[in-house]
Amino acid sequence: MAKAISRASGSEVFEDPLDSYSATVIRVAAAVTPHVAALEMTGRGRPGRRTVGAGSAVLFTTDGYLLTNAHVVGGAEAGHAAFADGTTTAVEVVGADPLSDLAVVHGKAPTAAPAEMGDAELLRVGQLVIAVGNPLGLSGSVTAGVVSGLGRSIPVSSGRNRRVIEDVIQTDAALNPGSSGGALADARGRIVGINTAIAGVGLGLAVPINATSRRIIASLLKDGRVRRAYLGLVNTPIQLQPRAVVRTGRREGLLVVEVLPESPAERAGLRAGDILLKVGQMYVSNAESLQKLLFAEAIDEPLDLAVLRDGAELRLVAVPAEMTDTP
Repeated sequence: MAKAISRASGSEVFEDPLDSYSATVIRVAAAVTPHVAALEMTGRGRPGRRTVGAGSAVLFTTDGYLLTNAHVVGGAEAGHAAFADGTTTAVEVVGADPLSDLAVVHGKAPTAAPAEMGDAELLRVGQLVIAVGNPLGLSGSVTAGVVSGLGRSIPVSSGRNRRVIEDVIQTDAALNPGSSGGALADARGRIVGINTAIAGVGLGLAVPINATSRRIIASLLKDGRVRRAYLGLVNTPIQLQPRAVVRTGRREGLLVVEVLPESPAERAGLRAGDILLKVGQMYVSNAESLQKLLFAEAIDEPLDLAVLRDGAELRLVAVPAEMTDTP
């Protein structure tokens, strides 16, 4: 319904309530579209080169580095990116991390400025977000919606390793596979997520731009890969019983569901049914709080574990190994 606005002259002007919404979407789309490229990854086949992956990518540096999804890159080493202004460039894969579904590719320095990166930690459910992709070369494909959920998880795997991408953003902005790797922006045009259609067409999910993902991106730029420490356990968040809350001063922990054979966790003495309260100097209450501790610097270094077992607190020491894809 139109809203009447009174003027000093006594006349009324009717304003469409969608005008403000539309103006915001139009402004953000115009600001973000130049930073989003169509990405086509190619590999050698018979009789020549063939497409092995396609999607979108977001320019985030002045010297031609673009952020996309690892599943868009696939196993390719090179491809082409096409920007909304019609410029194209060959790109090479700098690094890909299937366990976060993030990848970095590099092309020539573009004429467009890089996108402004935001912080997904500041998002709230109900907040307006705009998804911008470049599917199949359809420049500036835009959908808008709201943040419909935060803290979602996507299970992913690489070789024998299993992980969940934590704190995934869920939005009702429709996505398709061609929008994978594109930008999810807030109302100020800041990139708060990298869209992913890994969970299926039409399900709006985005890998968040936060402290953990920035660390992953930095590792990809520096080393072309992400080195992670490995404990070898499966866990799930749990609310502690009142008696345990009184004993420990904590309300949440991580329930150990499974301890993998011959893993650092097994060697440390962890058992299924234990509740992890603290790892190193940090209390843990969800998968991400543990995963963010298991980067390169934790490999082969003793890690203190505070554990609740059958109502009693234990102190164990684990030595994480380096995560590999080999069986």
